[in-house]
Amino acid sequence: MPSLPASPEEVIALLRWYAEMGVDVPVDETPADRFAESAAAAASAPARMPSPAPASQPAAAPPRVAAPAPSLLTAAPDAVVLAAREQAGAAQSLEELRDILDRFEGCALKATATRLVFSDGVPDARVMFVGEAPGRDEDLQGKPFVGRSGQLLDSMLAAIGLDRTKVYIANIVPWRPPGNRDPTPQETTICRPFIERQIELVNPKILVCLGARSAQTLLGVTDGILKLRGRWIDHEIGGAPRRAVATLHPAYLLRQPLQKRLAWRDFRAIRAAIGEG
Repeated sequence: MPSLPASPEEVIALLRWYAEMGVDVPVDETPADRFAESAAAAASAPARMPSPAPASQPAAAPPRVAAPAPSLLTAAPDAVVLAAREQAGAAQSLEELRDILDRFEGCALKATATRLVFSDGVPDARVMFVGEAPGRDEDLQGKPFVGRSGQLLDSMLAAIGLDRTKVYIANIVPWRPPGNRDPTPQETTICRPFIERQIELVNPKILVCLGARSAQTLLGVTDGILKLRGRWIDHEIGGAPRRAVATLHPAYLLRQPLQKRLAWRDFRAIRAAIGEG
């Protein structure tokens, strides 16, 4: 047994120590039901009657409380896609679209990503490149294609006399999937209205899809990238026609460097199409 305090100063010091440790209610030898005590005190308190309203003034109506808006994350997939279409269609500029997308709560990827990866380049570019989704470096910097794939893309652009001051770059999905996994079909479907509106607002003359998933999502094709690449397709969003082509994704070229010769053919064709426009 610890010895009892020998002086009032020691007692005060001990009580102060108990208070600092969070002990603010003494414990008796017999247990006490604090919940019952609170209920009894509430029952014994006199009921407070509301004051009657003055005869010359009618009683004020109770305030109306708006019901909270349902979360898109718990809504049905069709409802989320419909909300995405409505919100994307309301944007009248790229700045508005970015703000709307930054507030959009219908894609769970937003909760795991560091930041929104919206675009890079110039908004009045004649050529727009669209990839699939950001990776780690893009997630950290908030810009598309800034990692190893981006460095290769910059080299490919330079080879045909272009750089980021002459093109516009974006992704189908603007948030990084965890672990750099592929976006699910549902995530791609939810984000598709935003990238389509982004293309419509930029209104490029040439649309370049980087990789199979970008081409399949935007151009409505099902072939693999080795069959799709280099094939020019008429593309139209919002009544504005443009030429579209798919090419190999820079990340694929990093894994398969021998395929760079195919990408070089595609980029030369893009350069020729720019000169024709």
